[in-house]
Amino acid sequence: MLNVPKTGETSYADGKILQGIVDGVGVVTFNNPDKRNAMSLEMWEGFGQALTALRDDPAVRVVILVGAGDKAFVSGADISQFEKTRHNAEASEEYSKRSAAQRALLADYPKPTIACIRGFCLGGGMQVAMLADIRIAGSGSQFGIPAAKLGIAYGYDGLRHLVSLVGPSWARLIMYTGMRINSAEAQRIGLVDRVLDDAEVWDATLEIARTISGNAPLAIKAAKITIAQVLKDPAERDMAAIKQIGIDCMDSEDFREGRTAFMEKRKPQFRGR
Repeated sequence: MLNVPKTGETSYADGKILQGIVDGVGVVTFNNPDKRNAMSLEMWEGFGQALTALRDDPAVRVVILVGAGDKAFVSGADISQFEKTRHNAEASEEYSKRSAAQRALLADYPKPTIACIRGFCLGGGMQVAMLADIRIAGSGSQFGIPAAKLGIAYGYDGLRHLVSLVGPSWARLIMYTGMRINSAEAQRIGLVDRVLDDAEVWDATLEIARTISGNAPLAIKAAKITIAQVLKDPAERDMAAIKQIGIDCMDSEDFREGRTAFMEKRKPQFRGR
């Protein structure tokens, strides 16, 4: 990652997960560049701790996920741990439970999340990226899920998100072949949202995060909740939650501030209430 000043940086998993704040934007860094940011079980758990700290910080309105260095976002699972943690079905089940808890935290995260991707985004890295709300990729990025080359099953949640982004046919092609695709192809099929030069992707991601941070938090929360419900089967949708967040927005101080700022032709100062 580029050297961007962060305040109050905290490390987890022996420094392999870093959590800091840049201009009010939370940043979680996968910091294992010697292994192209491959995720160990300890890193998964540290990732969850970092997410929890930023979730509970009222000054943070949006969170960026990024890989250290320019070689990888996350290149997948740390294969060197497989003999110890995933050598058979029973061990793999325990590993999955512990890492799935962190992915569930990201899946239900109440604040907007952005994946800033440069280099390899493979396997478990794809799971993380697909769980983010927005994916911004560098032009040199590569994407893939090599589960078929390793003899492992990728899992329902990961494939559900893949299918929702690229459709079933592309999901089959990616999964059956274990192929890697470049950033242009990833954008074309809907896997990532924007592609920029590698040197520009961090600054562009941070600018998007700052824009989100300056908007009304309750309105963004309403959009996040509603889009999540749209993606569910009709019988599972929580329409009451959608209605309630709409009421909360219309009765909020922020709505009054937005109206007043518009009339006074000034930038609104939203407080999330």
